[in-house]
Amino acid sequence: MTTTTPGAIRTAGSRGARRVALGEPVADPGPEQVWTERGPEEMAAETLAGFPLRFEWALDDLRALSTGRPAIAEGWGLRPEPVAPLLDSVRRMVVLVPTEDFRQHQIRTVPRAGALGVPVSDPARAQANRMARDRLVAEDAVRGARRLGVPVIEVDGTRDAAAVASLVAEQFAPWLGPSAQAG
Repeated sequence: MTTTTPGAIRTAGSRGARRVALGEPVADPGPEQVWTERGPEEMAAETLAGFPLRFEWALDDLRALSTGRPAIAEGWGLRPEPVAPLLDSVRRMVVLVPTEDFRQHQIRTVPRAGALGVPVSDPARAQANRMARDRLVAEDAVRGARRLGVPVIEVDGTRDAAAVASLVAEQFAPWLGPSAQAG
């Protein structure tokens, strides 16, 4: 089994080149503009608007893979709407989404989740904006998945990572060979 995060290969240079081609400012906006000067709805809308390009990048990365074994691709940019039409069955996709309680648990226990990691004038507001943006983007993925019949697994902290992985493996079992299921 091969696992990849498509689009992760992309660089700031790729984004900059795209901006030049579109006549947009080349430089990324600063942390203040990204995290504190806009509300979560605007942030979520911008994030969602960027997913089609991220999906194209993901497809490029996946096309470059050469494997005779099944591959699992994961990532924020792999949304139900563009992926489902490419599958012979929507059961070949699953959306994992954290519950609000699990998000709060992550904030309390995972250092990178509890802090933004960039200097801003109002870290509390920036973190709240990020959390609200992520919630809106996740809700959008769940709505799309349910509308298309794509299975959704809520990650709520009641199952450990191995149990969640088992649910995913169970979901994909019809497409895995016996040796992949045993390993």
